[in-house]
Amino acid sequence: MTEGSDLSLAGTRVLILEDEPLVSMLLEGLMEDFGCVVFGPFLRIAPAIEFIRERHQEIDVAILDVNVGGERSFAVADLLHELGVPFVFASGYDEAGIAERWRMWPNLGKLFYEAELKTTLSQVIAADQRKRQPMAQSDLTN
Repeated sequence: MTEGSDLSLAGTRVLILEDEPLVSMLLEGLMEDFGCVVFGPFLRIAPAIEFIRERHQEIDVAILDVNVGGERSFAVADLLHELGVPFVFASGYDEAGIAERWRMWPNLGKLFYEAELKTTLSQVIAADQRKRQPMAQSDLTN
């Protein structure tokens, strides 16, 4: 098992930004199967940004389609990053379709497998939790 993949997603609060009805229904269903609380799915960027600005402290992780209604979701990624909310892209685009500054973030190519989605979300959440842990006193004295 890869690091972080054993992290339970039960209770995880997930924002979904996806404009394709079948994909958004699939994501929402999978998140519910994993025991997550779903915000959205948002079909447009502006309502997602408004929700994030008002309730970002409630979001544990976000899943972002790159092309939402013909508009790139990088403004949403910028806001989430600024607020310290981890996210993954779920896109039909390969690396070339993603702005260079975001290529370090996970991109689940559509169509992805359930296990791949769960593992990726678990890894992103685990990495974010490690980042937020205070340093041990021994780390400060070395």
